[in-house]
Amino acid sequence: MSNNFLVIMAGGAGTRFWPCSRSEFPKQFIDFFGVGRSLLQQTFDRFKSFIPVENIFIASNKQYRDLILEQLPELKPSQLLLEPARRNTAPCIAYAMNKIKSINPDANVVISPSDHLILKEDVFKQTILSGLNFSASHDSLLTMGIKPSRPETGYGYIQVEADSNEGDVYKVKTFTEKPNIELAKIFLDSGDFLWNSGMFIWSVKSIEKAFKSYEAELWAKFDVQGKYNTESEQEFIDSMYRTCKNLSIDYAIMEKASNVNVIAADFGWSDLGTWGSLYDLADNKDENQNATLKGQAIYHDAKGNVVSTKNGKVAVIQGVDDLIIVDDEKSLLICKREEEQHIRDWVSEVKDTFGENYI
Repeated sequence: MSNNFLVIMAGGAGTRFWPCSRSEFPKQFIDFFGVGRSLLQQTFDRFKSFIPVENIFIASNKQYRDLILEQLPELKPSQLLLEPARRNTAPCIAYAMNKIKSINPDANVVISPSDHLILKEDVFKQTILSGLNFSASHDSLLTMGIKPSRPETGYGYIQVEADSNEGDVYKVKTFTEKPNIELAKIFLDSGDFLWNSGMFIWSVKSIEKAFKSYEAELWAKFDVQGKYNTESEQEFIDSMYRTCKNLSIDYAIMEKASNVNVIAADFGWSDLGTWGSLYDLADNKDENQNATLKGQAIYHDAKGNVVSTKNGKVAVIQGVDDLIIVDDEKSLLICKREEEQHIRDWVSEVKDTFGENYI
């Protein structure tokens, strides 16, 4: 039996990609690039070449159960960790680790979001395998840090301790949330900071020890052996989640633990978190830097726009610059690219004004 396991976190609502991403069909299930595979499917494909399919678990909201099984028919229903409510990443990981502990207490586990783009897949595979080897032989909580290429304000940062490295693995000094542009430039120039990818590798034993040190009550809620892989598992989880606070794994564990390490990686990573990130990645921009992500568009006296319409639909864009234009079945979004951080607020406003049918 392989000791290598994977948990793909796929429970987000994806509101920053509204209106293309909606509550019943969020971004992880969408094929943004027209390749025939959703972001979740691409993540699964990326890992299954070196982690056994039977050791792959998907953590998501209960409402997406059928959608996950439809997109990933290789999985059994028992490989879905179905949350009855969104409680952030710490309860999700406590659940997942106890589920895997019940199967293999010697497991080494990769935790990965479902919505990242990886351009250098061979390098990615070698990096993850190196991390799994490290976690198998060290009592360490390992995270994936990405070597920054620009002063990005949309990512968190990890500061490494200089000269603490064992190969590409460094001791973590500090975590910093999304900085302003001035601070991001300082981080980039220093050479001591990496982007925080939100991917983790650790042994079940190491993360259990960390939870018992910093969030013992939360761990104890899920450390009820005999419930997992039985008919009563879902009922137990449904009951337990109602008592969990909303808590991220970064705040609960990673920012407090003393045995946190980071791999300095460079495998062509991007967090597909916003329309702006898709615009930056688009390789079909015209001479005026307009990007058509889906559908077809004609541009006149327009530059720097990103447009997504329905396949088979044509848009004519005239006299506007630097806009996000997304046309979906029920909703139309037109906003300035530099204002996209407000999309979540607008989604809430649409919900309050017109009802959940539009979100």
